[in-house]
Amino acid sequence: MNNCLPRSARPQRGFNLVEAMVSLIVLSVGMIGIASLYGQGLGAGRTALYRTEAVNLAADMADRIRVNRLGANAYGAAGANNNCDPSGGGGVSCAPAQMAAHDLLQWQQSVAQALPSGAGTVLFAAGTPPTFTINVSWQEVGLNTVTHTVVVRVPNL
Repeated sequence: MNNCLPRSARPQRGFNLVEAMVSLIVLSVGMIGIASLYGQGLGAGRTALYRTEAVNLAADMADRIRVNRLGANAYGAAGANNNCDPSGGGGVSCAPAQMAAHDLLQWQQSVAQALPSGAGTVLFAAGTPPTFTINVSWQEVGLNTVTHTVVVRVPNL
C-alpha cells in the first residue's frame, strides 16, 4: 500500500548527504572560532603578565631611589658592581653614589631576566625636586618594543 503513494507523500527517513555535510561545515567553523578565541586569550594573558612585571620592576627602582636619595644623579649613570651587598648579616659600607650604581646594575639584571629582551634605564634631571624617568622596555610577541615609563620626583632630605 505504501508503495502506491507518490514520492512526495512518503515519510522521510534519516538525513541525506547534503544535510550531513552542511552540519559538519557549521560545526567545523564553530570549532575553529573556539580555537582562535583560546589562542587570543593566551596571548592576552601573556601580555598582562609582562605589563604587570614591568610595573613592579619600575616601582622597585622608584623605591630604591627613594631609599638612597643622596645618590641621586648616579642613578642616571651606568650601573656597576660595587659589592654593596650585605654578606653574612653584616652591612657593607658604600657611598651613596656607589650604592646607586650597584642598585642600577642589580635592577637592570632583574629586568633582563624577567622580560623578553628586557631593558631598564633611568634618566636623571636635576631640579627642585630632582626628577627620575624610569623606563622598562621589552619585546612583545606580535608587537614592536613596548615601554612602560614612570616619572618620579624625589625631594632631597
